[in-house]
Amino acid sequence: MTTLTIYRDDLQGEPERVSGFEAIAASLAGIGVQFERWEAAQPLLPGAAEDEVLQAYRGPVAALNERYGFQSIDVVSLAPDHPDRETLRKKFLAEHRHADFEVRFFVAGKGLFYLHVGDRVYLVLCERGDLISVPAGTTHWFDMGERPDFTCIRFFTTPGGWEGEFTGSRIADSFPRFDEHVAGLR
Repeated sequence: MTTLTIYRDDLQGEPERVSGFEAIAASLAGIGVQFERWEAAQPLLPGAAEDEVLQAYRGPVAALNERYGFQSIDVVSLAPDHPDRETLRKKFLAEHRHADFEVRFFVAGKGLFYLHVGDRVYLVLCERGDLISVPAGTTHWFDMGERPDFTCIRFFTTPGGWEGEFTGSRIADSFPRFDEHVAGLR
């Protein structure tokens, strides 16, 4: 289940938990984050090829592309046995920002976005059907867990794709990682 947990960035006090799509979308809209829910136009089998995934979401992908003029759209999948999972995970665990906005749609599985806005850190557990758009310049990081299992459609307005500017902050080390966070939700 998609969840939103909001911490103070100094970890003082109890975190606020937000549930339900409408409440999560409204909270995120308050910090400029677009959050939507999409449905596939046709069923997808696990391990579907990139063209099958894009075909299943053709309508919403085309509408979003028309609105923003993406230069690159791709599909990324990581399974628990991926040989580079640890290296890929570490790449996104440090706080960074982008000159462009970051848009991800979760076709399957889940991942945890951490958005550092003002004196708050928003932990957004995204799952199948969730689209998140992080505004340009928003400091954030992402954790896919020790055994990643997700498929995402990624949207880029620049031909170079993912380009992060790391802040050098160690703030990400203070917050629960994906596996700890998910276990705490049970």
